[in-house]
Amino acid sequence: MSRNVNDIIKNLSPAQRKKVEARAAHLIAEEMTLQELRRARKLSQVRVAKELGIGQEGVSKIEKRADLMISTLRKTVEAMGGSLCLVAEFPDSEPVILSGIAEVSPDDRPTGRKRAHHAGA
Repeated sequence: MSRNVNDIIKNLSPAQRKKVEARAAHLIAEEMTLQELRRARKLSQVRVAKELGIGQEGVSKIEKRADLMISTLRKTVEAMGGSLCLVAEFPDSEPVILSGIAEVSPDDRPTGRKRAHHAGA
């Protein structure tokens, strides 16, 4: 009779099971798409959309995009309950955490109106 991973996990002690789950979570967290991250957080597109103030189809579009504005990525991660941290890595030095990028300031908040462009202004 063949055994699958669930059968093996059922036979582990609670401590062993916890260790396996922690390692699996660590491996999963190393690289994820936004969709995988949302699913790992057990969130629906509808719930994330509600947090973002957009429709579910908007979340679907965000998850499918290969190139996002950092502010969109930050808002999406925050809607999932997290925070975004950008790290620059170089082969000859330790990683550097970048700050002040895509942070919300009063001037960055949408007003619901597009600014008019005037010639010579």
